[in-house]
Amino acid sequence: MLAVWVTVKIKPELRQEFLDAIEVDAIGSERDEPSCARFNVLQDAEDENTYYFYEVYKDEAARLEHRAAPHYAVWKAAAHTLAEPATRIETRSVFPTDPGYWFPK
Repeated sequence: MLAVWVTVKIKPELRQEFLDAIEVDAIGSERDEPSCARFNVLQDAEDENTYYFYEVYKDEAARLEHRAAPHYAVWKAAAHTLAEPATRIETRSVFPTDPGYWFPK
């Protein structure tokens, strides 16, 4: 299981465009990708222009599949809404263990 934390800072004037694009990607990821267990989009409690993505994939192949999906292309096209480059942290789950995540395939 591969979990990824992504932090993005957006341009305030492009917030709605950002939200529209990341909603397509997040919902499409969970709905259309059997090996994506989670795609949460969170807003920082103190900085409304900072967002976090928490993504959980079965494995590296699933993450690569995500990047090839049509909904990811929508998000990628909205990259200009970011005020600076995104930061990314890759993790592996300790608890729950890999079998603790439900993957239909």
